[in-house]
Amino acid sequence: METLASLPVNLDLLMDVPVRLTVELGSCMLPMKDVLQLNAGSVIQLDKMADTPVDLFVNQKRVARGEVVVTNEHFAIKIT
Repeated sequence: METLASLPVNLDLLMDVPVRLTVELGSCMLPMKDVLQLNAGSVIQLDKMADTPVDLFVNQKRVARGEVVVTNEHFAIKIT
């Protein structure tokens, strides 16, 4: 793996460009009538098992997979 110091100089221009990082835990399809009934405490079953790796996206492009962990009472992703 390359370090920041070993990157070509022209890539240095991109290092401060903000990108959207998204983690996808899973998804599901619900009829609109069920969506309208959702409220605090509702539970939605997703299409992935609890121990399945999650997908990590940068600007809607999958770049890695990882596992959900808890660190200092916050959710985090450990890249696998």
